[in-house]
Amino acid sequence: MKVTKFGGSSLASATQLEKVFNIVQADPERRFVVVSAPGKRDSSDTKVTDALIKYYKNYVDGKDLSSSQKWIINRYQTMVDELGFPGKCMKKITESILNLATLPIDDNEFLYDAFLAAGEDNNAKLVAEYFTYKGIPARYIHPKKAGIIVSSEPRNARILPSSYDKIEALSEADEVLVIPGFFGVTVDNQICTFSRGGSDITGSIIAAGVKADLYENFTDVDGIFAAHPGIIHNPHSIKELTYREMRELAYAGFSVLHDEALLPAYRGRIPLVIKNTNNPDHPGTRIVLKHSDHTLPVVGIAADDGFVSINMSKYLMNREVGFGRKVLHILEELNIRWEHLPTGIDDLSLVLRSRELTPIKEEEILRQLNSKLEVDKAEIEHGLSIIMIVGENMKSHVGVTATATAALSKENVNLAMISQGASEVSVLFVIKTEEKEKALKALYQAFFGVTQDTRA
Repeated sequence: MKVTKFGGSSLASATQLEKVFNIVQADPERRFVVVSAPGKRDSSDTKVTDALIKYYKNYVDGKDLSSSQKWIINRYQTMVDELGFPGKCMKKITESILNLATLPIDDNEFLYDAFLAAGEDNNAKLVAEYFTYKGIPARYIHPKKAGIIVSSEPRNARILPSSYDKIEALSEADEVLVIPGFFGVTVDNQICTFSRGGSDITGSIIAAGVKADLYENFTDVDGIFAAHPGIIHNPHSIKELTYREMRELAYAGFSVLHDEALLPAYRGRIPLVIKNTNNPDHPGTRIVLKHSDHTLPVVGIAADDGFVSINMSKYLMNREVGFGRKVLHILEELNIRWEHLPTGIDDLSLVLRSRELTPIKEEEILRQLNSKLEVDKAEIEHGLSIIMIVGENMKSHVGVTATATAALSKENVNLAMISQGASEVSVLFVIKTEEKEKALKALYQAFFGVTQDTRA
């Protein structure tokens, strides 16, 4: 029994939807299909989700809605026409899109979520009817009926543990169930979306709930590459990753799979595979609890931008009881999340996403560090990136970090800091953003033996 999720690029057009049908038809074990909203048909096209965001803004601002409504409805109608099936679902899809403009605006914290979720919800209706027309008995099922009950956190919903009992009952269905991704329903019956890339999360939740043998995540690439193909020329694809390795890589910039999507499948011990809708015979990348055979010490190298570092120094800091707690309390009061905390005897740095800060918050942090904690020096450094080498087998190989630092040194990449957790699954380097590409190429050559052109 397999749960199969298709991303927006896999469902962008009639041609793509035919590929999706052929994939599901080819394997009777694919009994649950989770769908995203239609993505771009070409580089100049608009995603349905982006069109819904525009529709939402026009509605809130009191602007004319007819063009937005017409474009979104026509996007679904075009697929129905090109695929040549009756399209009975179009009446419900049209009503759904138009009814969004009847929802209350004032004091409605779930309004944006309702607009966003319409892309996936209506696409699931269309896909279910098309499958049935083509000979695969299929049924659309709304997340509420499926049992996906979530916390009341707009744009950041979390599945409630009690939901899994109802989700498990879905395995008794005779048809292929087509489930919209990206959102659930609160106990108060409000549409509430997961965070970005949330259709991956839905697929993982369903896989864990029905105790699937495999969770397939179909996208537009042949699995996961060892490094970013936009920077590294022709990087090799990874055959197998552990959940812990994938979590580290997803955090540090691998956007193929949403990092939060790993948790339900990991807890349910469900193996996951990333596959290509346009090349379904490729084995893709499997994500498992433990490696099935020997692997290299480093399986992947990830990089991500948009970090800042709050650096502070104070003589005899290590002797001051509660100093770290006081620093973190300052951030907590300002509702700021931190990512990494490298320390020295008299120095402490906090690495965080730049989006967590505003000029006012920066000024307040520095003021409190100087006035309340009486630090000798405090500064906030911008324009930082992280590069992470990842591999569960690093802990059994001596010299991995030395190899990395030597490669970076050879290319004159200055390291702002290095961090490694006790699990030894990854080593993180903080560098200036302008040196990121050069650093990534140097590390790829060091661990995978492929020389990259280091010219800008």
